[in-house]
Amino acid sequence: MAKTLEYKGHPLQRKDNIIYYGSFADKYIIQLQILDTKKVKDLDVATKVSVSLQLTDPSIKTRDKIVKKSEKDSLYSAIDVAAVWLDRALASR
Repeated sequence: MAKTLEYKGHPLQRKDNIIYYGSFADKYIIQLQILDTKKVKDLDVATKVSVSLQLTDPSIKTRDKIVKKSEKDSLYSAIDVAAVWLDRALASR
């Protein structure tokens, strides 16, 4: 069985240029969308990442699910903000 990638105790799942941080079983999840990249040697490095804290309730319209949104200039700073937002949101149930 493949081990799920985790960061600070929450799972990470990637599909194309979108990374989901957290569990869909919880009330909130973070969506990290890579909007822009640049080549560093032979690697694509994110230079613009959209971070959004979203409700996971399937009965809510997609546009109403977003609780908080921000843009960061690296994946590292985006995941850093995501970790804080997700922990605070899940703690405030």
